[in-house]
Amino acid sequence: MMHTFLLENRAMWMRWYARMRRDLFSLVATLLQPVLWLVLFGSSLQNMVRGTVPGGDYLSFMTAAAFVMTVFNGGLNGGLELMFDRESGFFDRLLATPMHRVSFVTGRFSFVLAVTVAQGLLIIATAYILGVRYATGLAGIALTLVVGGLLGAAVTTVSIILAFVLRHHGQFFSIIAIVSLPVLFLSSALAPLDAMPGWLAAVARLNPLTHAIEAIRTLVIVGWDAGVLLQMGGLLAGVDALLLWLAARVLRRRLA
Repeated sequence: MMHTFLLENRAMWMRWYARMRRDLFSLVATLLQPVLWLVLFGSSLQNMVRGTVPGGDYLSFMTAAAFVMTVFNGGLNGGLELMFDRESGFFDRLLATPMHRVSFVTGRFSFVLAVTVAQGLLIIATAYILGVRYATGLAGIALTLVVGGLLGAAVTTVSIILAFVLRHHGQFFSIIAIVSLPVLFLSSALAPLDAMPGWLAAVARLNPLTHAIEAIRTLVIVGWDAGVLLQMGGLLAGVDALLLWLAARVLRRRLA
């Protein structure tokens, strides 16, 4: 049973990989997006805010934000291909095959997660080339990828839920447009919490992205801080569990 399930997911992976490889422009854009995040935001503001952020180096400060926002944007768009499959009728054809129905979703979920982690590695490599060094070394880099996986799982789950509850991709694009920028500015991505107005800092502390950013930022700039890492891990694990439970209920109805 498990062997069959893994083969089905592998088949879905090959499908998504073949589609991405055929669209060279999208592939290059997907890989370059995290680099642009770091180079444009980090380099352009480096001299302006020197000495006003933790560690005094804005590129180091921005590395965590670039990583997290790349994972967030990749996961948020992850369900779009499933939406297109539903609109074109291809998903109905898949449902007529003997494959386990959940494989259509888990295959997409795991593929998106793998792509976002690859983007995260590119962010880390770019930051290294630009002179950023992790205070926690290779172990900190490995833990950064774990944080990215936890966050990516949550956001991709939300995206897949939207792909099955919305009627058409126009609604999907509208939600992404409405959510992306506010989530960015209502976090500690671009500025430290203590430099924000009180009300904004209070809202930012409720944003799961802030906890992920602060945890990775600690790994990059400060070093090991068990309290910050445990708080972030507990929050993201709880969010993941809640969203996976919700996704199971939605998919049980939509795939019936």
